[in-house]
Amino acid sequence: MENASRTSALSRRMAVASATDTTPAQTTRVLKNTYALLSLTLLFSAGVAAMAVANSWPAPGLVITLVGYFGLLFAVHKLQNSGWALPAVFALTGFMGYTLGPILTHTLGLPGGAQTIVAALGATGATFLGLSAYVLTTRRDFSFMGGFLFAGMVVALVMALAAFFFSMPALALAVSALVALLSVGMILFETSRIVNGGETNYVLATVGLFVSLFNLFTSLLSLMGLGGSNE
Repeated sequence: MENASRTSALSRRMAVASATDTTPAQTTRVLKNTYALLSLTLLFSAGVAAMAVANSWPAPGLVITLVGYFGLLFAVHKLQNSGWALPAVFALTGFMGYTLGPILTHTLGLPGGAQTIVAALGATGATFLGLSAYVLTTRRDFSFMGGFLFAGMVVALVMALAAFFFSMPALALAVSALVALLSVGMILFETSRIVNGGETNYVLATVGLFVSLFNLFTSLLSLMGLGGSNE
């Protein structure tokens, strides 16, 4: 009986291990699908943001922004394995593009605003390419950062709300710096999970990278003293 029990336990462990293991071909496929979808969502979000700027769409406000973002993010996770996953991803990234529009409009109205946007965009792209190349080359595992990054994002959200309600520009600037650093960590974390087989769903991988890039870009605008207010 004891031997049978040990054999059964070993079989279960082997079944779990085989279910979670990924082959190099699977990893490559997830990477390709993730970067392809990420490219499309970035273009789509940029298009929505451009429309928002061209038509002077108003900022949605804090409540609508939070409800829309977290609601659509929940929908993506809920539908990740269904045919509605892609529409949910484009709904989320399009909504984020809409929230970006008023920030860009405000920035363009300031001296040197266009150059600042280009600089922030270039810095974001260079950071993403550099970090991605590093992880893809070294295949280093950054999964240990998960708990720290999640806690950091919670702290940043609380600080951002405090800065908004109590009108504290200095705190808002500190939040932007914190979010920029956390976004860099998230890019390393998400890319590492894909490369090392920790993330096999390209939909979730795409959303994770997109949100990190979005937060990095908007944080860089704020750190330059621009785009930090929608007023």
